[in-house]
Amino acid sequence: MASSGLDLLWVSLPMLADGAAQTLSISLLSIVFSTLGGVLYGSLRTLGIGWLNLLLRVYLELFRAIPVLVWLYLMFFGLPIFFALSIPSFWCAVLVLSLWGASEVGEVVRGALLSLPRGQREAGLSIGLSEPQLFGYVLLPQALKRMTPPTINIYTRIIKTSSLAVLIGVVDVIKVGQQIIERTYESVLIYGALFLFFFFICYPLSAASRVLERRWSQA
Repeated sequence: MASSGLDLLWVSLPMLADGAAQTLSISLLSIVFSTLGGVLYGSLRTLGIGWLNLLLRVYLELFRAIPVLVWLYLMFFGLPIFFALSIPSFWCAVLVLSLWGASEVGEVVRGALLSLPRGQREAGLSIGLSEPQLFGYVLLPQALKRMTPPTINIYTRIIKTSSLAVLIGVVDVIKVGQQIIERTYESVLIYGALFLFFFFICYPLSAASRVLERRWSQA
C-alpha cells in the first residue's frame, strides 16, 4: 500500500511541480508588488495631506472590509461585464493579492515610520533633503527593523491566500491536486502532499519573523 502511494506521488510529481510553480509565481509577484505598493502607501500616509489620507483610508477599509475571494470574483467576472476589460486569471489573482497585500504592508510601514522620533524628519529637512531623499536615506532604513517581522507574516498570508486563485480558474498546485484526486481517489495522500508543500514554504518565513523580532527587540 505504501509502495503504491509513493508510486502515485512519483508519477504525479511533474503535474504537482507545474502547479507549485504557478502558486509560487503568483505569490512572489504579489509579494513584490505588495512591498512596493505598501512602502509607497505607508510613506504617503505620513505626509499629513488631508485629501490623500482620505483616499488611502478608503482604499484600506475597502480591502479590510471585503474578503479577498469577493475581490477575485469582482475583478475576474465584474470587469468584463461593466468595463469590457478581461484580465487573465493568473494576473487577476496577482492584482487582487497585490492590492490587498499593499494595504496590509502599508499599515505596517506607516506604523513603523510614525514610531520614529519626530526629530529625525526635522533633521533631514533641515539639511535640505527632499521628501523622497528623506524617506529613502533616513526614515525607511531606520524603520526597517520595526516593520520587517510583521511584513514577513503578511508574506505568509499572501502565500496561503494564493490558494483562492483556483476558484477563478488558475491551475495552481491546489487545482492540480484536485485533478489527481478526481482521477485516483487518493485524497489523503494528495492533500498530505499539499499540506507539506505549504508548510515547508510558510513555516521558515514564520520562524524567521520570530527570530528577527526577538533579535531586534534586544538590540
